[in-house]
Amino acid sequence: RRGEMAKATQLINNEVFRAFATYAAIVLLKMMLMSLITAYFRLTRKAFVNPEDTASFGKGESAKKYLRTDPDVERARRGHLNDLENIVPFVGIGLLYALSGPELSSALLHFRIFTGARIFHTFAYLIPLPQPGRGLSWAVGYAVTFSMAYNVLKAAWLL
Repeated sequence: RRGEMAKATQLINNEVFRAFATYAAIVLLKMMLMSLITAYFRLTRKAFVNPEDTASFGKGESAKKYLRTDPDVERARRGHLNDLENIVPFVGIGLLYALSGPELSSALLHFRIFTGARIFHTFAYLIPLPQPGRGLSWAVGYAVTFSMAYNVLKAAWLL
């Protein structure tokens, strides 16, 4: 079936699509977890950006001291933003890739490498690990997404 586009009714039985759905769900859940991590750091560091978020810590001037930035909160936010910049394209391109009829082994390699790279990237961001670890994990994930995009274009336009 290589090179044959999957039909919508066959998706549930398509191993490549099921693999894509699995790994897309993993990285999307990981991205959602970054919201909780950011909230955790905001609460434990008492660092908020909206005045209404400080209401439980007092009123007026006593609450204003909690309107501040914190390095841990900002690091978690940057990690989350990086997820948005990389996981969203992976999901879109990965869906097109899964529908383009790749070999299961090739698809699994793409999906697993991307997922591993993004999980490592999160640990590298939050711990933080020294560079070039975070940069390399970003580059690996980006290259995987680019590879899938190339394969989609190759299948669709016979490049």
